Order: sequence, then C-alpha cells, then structure tokens
Amino acid sequence: MDGVDFTCKACGTFKKVVKKRSTENFKGLPYVCTLLSTCLWTFYGLLKPDGLLIATVNGAGAALEAIYVTLFIIFAPKDAKVKMIKLVTILNVGLFGAVIVVALFAIHGSVRLTMIGFMCAGLTLGMYGSPMAAMRMVIVTKSVDYMPFFLSFFLFLNGAVWTAYAILVKDYFVGVPNAIGFVMGSAQLAIYTIYRSRRSTTKTSHEKEVEEGSAHLVKGLEMQLHHENEAAADKGRILDKGRSLPKTSVSRQLSFQKIVKSLSLT
Repeated sequence: MDGVDFTCKACGTFKKVVKKRSTENFKGLPYVCTLLSTCLWTFYGLLKPDGLLIATVNGAGAALEAIYVTLFIIFAPKDAKVKMIKLVTILNVGLFGAVIVVALFAIHGSVRLTMIGFMCAGLTLGMYGSPMAAMRMVIVTKSVDYMPFFLSFFLFLNGAVWTAYAILVKDYFVGVPNAIGFVMGSAQLAIYTIYRSRRSTTKTSHEKEVEEGSAHLVKGLEMQLHHENEAAADKGRILDKGRSLPKTSVSRQLSFQKIVKSLSLT
C-alpha cells in the first residue's frame, strides 16, 4: 500500500520539523489522507479472512501517521493548526467512524468486504496519482529537482511488492491499484533517468563556459596589471631623469642678476 511507503518517507520530513520546531511550508493534507488510507486498509485486513499481513503492516503505518499528524498539529502555526484539526476531525474521525459503523451494522457478508475494498483501492489510486504533478513539472522544467529519486524508487518498489503479493493471494483490491502504482513508479524512474542525464550534460557545458570565462577574465586582469606596471615604471624613469639634471648654482644665478641690472642702468 502506498500509505505505508509514504509513511516511511515522511520520517525525514518530521525529523526536520522537530529539529526546527516548525512545519515551515509543509502541507498537512497528505498526512491526513495517508492516515485515512492506512486506517481503511487496516480495517480491510481485519475483515478479510487471510488479511493478517495487510492489517499488521498498515496498522503500523497508521500508528506512525498518527504520530506525524500529532507532531504537525503541535509545531504548525495557529492557522494551519486549526485547519489540520478540522481535517483530522472530518476525515479520520468522522468519515472513518462512519465507514466502520455502516460496514458493521448496515452491510453484511461479502458485500461489506467489497465496499471497503473499493474504498481502499480508490483512495490508493488517488494517492498514486498525486506524483503526476511532479512528473509534469520535471518535463516542463527539464529538472529533476521537483521529483526526488528515492520518492520515485520507493513508489516503484512498493507497487512491485504489493502487486506480487496480490497475485499470490488473488486479491484484486490490492493488486489493481498497486499494479498501476508500479507502472507509474517505473515511468517516474525513466523520466528521472532521462532528465538526470540531460542535467549532467548541461551542467558540464555550463562549467566549461564558466571555466573559459574565468580564464579570459584572469588573462585580462594580468594584461591590465602588466600595463599598469609598465606605466608606473615609465613614470619612475621620467622622475629619475628630472632629478638627474644639473641644477644651476647660486653664484651663477647672482652673476646673471648683476648683468641684467647693469644693462638696465645703461
């Protein structure tokens, strides 16, 4: 189930939340929906005669998601905290509680398991479809920054494992959505590989341009510095030449003044 996969990947996110004591720009809706999904799958596993594995795995996921939602409510800003509490009340308490009451008291026999199975499969398909926006963003921007590798890898791995399990136990409610998730995970890995290689090529050419520009800049600075040194050397030679010229002695200046004075008297 993709809810368990999402729960495992959320560990790193909530380590950051607890460390910074803030939810920053993280949205709480995915965690509320994942909590609902794992709870429904746990209930499905309890109703199914041989569904012990489904119940235990998703039960552990539901417990972890409950912790994540609690931490989100604690560290979220006031407005986000109020919205989160409303979502939890509507989806995880109201909707899930209504499903349990209807399934146990209004529906009987195999119809009960079929109804819960369709709900679980539909919710799982919706959550598998959410990464489509990330795939579109990667194609538009030609950058894999919007689609982390491990997110795609675990989506692929999760779909493959649960599809194999569904084939063994012949459970279509588990098999169909996870087979679609397996295909989508494979597509994400293919897109990641394509645009990762393009990114590496672009980065290499960009680095070459930067290196060439840096080389030209260094060369220009060296030439400018060389010209400045030459100009400073020429200026120093001129000053030295001026200092080396013979100075007129005081006696010669006085005799010249006497001559001018005598001529003026004449």
